[in-house]
Amino acid sequence: MLKWLEYMSEGNPGFLGVSDSIWLSLIKVVLLIMPSLALVPGLIWWERRLLSWMQDRIGPNLSGTFTRKDGKRIFTFGLLQPLLDGVKLFLKEDVTPGGIKKDKAIYFIAPALALFPAFAIGGTLPWGPTVGLDGGPGLIGYLTPLADVEIGLLYVLAISSLGAYGLVLAGYASNNKYSLMGAIRASAQLISYELAMGMALAAIVLATGSLRMSDMVNVQMEAFWGIGGLEWLQNWFIFTPYGFVAAIIFLIALVAETNRAPFDLPEAENELIAGYHTEYSSMKFAVFFMGEYAAMFMLSGVFATVFLGGFNLLPLNFDELAASASGPMVGFFEFLHKTAYWTGPLVFLAKCWGGITFFIWLRATLPRLRYDQLMGLGWKSLLPAAVANFMVVGIWMIGQRLWGTAGGLGAAAAAIAIVVVLYLNIVASSKKANDPLLKRTVDMVDPGSSRTVTMVDTKEA
Repeated sequence: MLKWLEYMSEGNPGFLGVSDSIWLSLIKVVLLIMPSLALVPGLIWWERRLLSWMQDRIGPNLSGTFTRKDGKRIFTFGLLQPLLDGVKLFLKEDVTPGGIKKDKAIYFIAPALALFPAFAIGGTLPWGPTVGLDGGPGLIGYLTPLADVEIGLLYVLAISSLGAYGLVLAGYASNNKYSLMGAIRASAQLISYELAMGMALAAIVLATGSLRMSDMVNVQMEAFWGIGGLEWLQNWFIFTPYGFVAAIIFLIALVAETNRAPFDLPEAENELIAGYHTEYSSMKFAVFFMGEYAAMFMLSGVFATVFLGGFNLLPLNFDELAASASGPMVGFFEFLHKTAYWTGPLVFLAKCWGGITFFIWLRATLPRLRYDQLMGLGWKSLLPAAVANFMVVGIWMIGQRLWGTAGGLGAAAAAIAIVVVLYLNIVASSKKANDPLLKRTVDMVDPGSSRTVTMVDTKEA
């Protein structure tokens, strides 16, 4: 198998005159898209199960329960519900709103535009080790990632922003004012939180020195905080001060960009019926939700790749532990190193599933934000914090190059102190400016007088 993949990667003339490297790329595409589509029903089932547990609802837990003739009940734990939903959507009447003759093509294209970016994002994610146990590419290395491009993270940001085009075009082409309002909200929300997301990731790019996703995983496998003697402990970015701040900002922006609760204002049913997809039914309606769950899954993979060590289960380098161990522990760590290589894809899948669980947890816990709160959080809190974090990382790197590790830490501490002082001054000045508004009173012109109501004599009228 390994020799066959190596032969195909060399681009030799292949079947039907098409290069073998192209056939290998098609195999990678199938391995990416088919599991992603197959996971959507499972994600829907998992969301229903978690919400039912958190909100004490028994319906999704007992859906699909059968009773045999002898009275014994057979539980399917709600597994039949996603399958039945799929059958229902296939057989449901496909209603197209009237008055969209000019925009009919856009109306049908919009769901596909909402689904496409999720798969495009997954093409740059390394879901397994790119280096084999013998130092070569290895079996998994030939299959992942689909495209290890040098601008991987920039590509992810560019493609993720395209998801809003499907929502905007759906709301525009539906000939429905509520749908259009949801589309406008989606575009404004994307712009507001894409900036904070980009600045949060810029701090990681600055510390890594590369935009390539596989390089970010490799940097996180280096010594913890760059300290000599700790090569056995991996330097996951979420364990660093700047990486932790960037992870929090990126995670909040991630929830907002996928339009999930509490940032689901483009679909606010109490205000906009169902938002941008109000006029969609049958499988076109289902495609929107497939795109939403696929985007949640892939962007959770981005978070795992950038901040959680990618496909590594534990922040430990077992090969370094084997080199420094003695006796039977050497064989034990070597066994763990080989096991970690083959279980890498499963670990990456589990981290993505954990991201989906976090999305569901937020939906069951937090109420929907008001629109002014959503805008204020993005522009007044997340973006300034992301910019300040980026500046601190830059000053730390300059100080480290000029004066070594101690100098870098001192420069970073000074930068953090300056940021805190500026923030406190801004908060104090803002509070002082709002004091007159907080002390306003309303006086009645004539509090002593009262209104009276005189009944009209209906007989005289």
